[in-house]
Amino acid sequence: MIIVNVKENESIEKALKRFKKKFDRTGAIRELRSRQHFEKPSIKRRTEVIKAAYKQRMRDAEGN
Repeated sequence: MIIVNVKENESIEKALKRFKKKFDRTGAIRELRSRQHFEKPSIKRRTEVIKAAYKQRMRDAEGN
């Protein structure tokens, strides 16, 4: 359970923003979407390798 303490004289918008940030860090939505459809372990590994290769290419291009 996520608990956000609202400080004195703090606007609701600011507290809601902190709540949303904490909620995003938990990864609940990501997990929910991944559980909607079954994905074979071999395909999961393949997509992870493709993502890692893409990130590496971006880092290499950034360094040049």
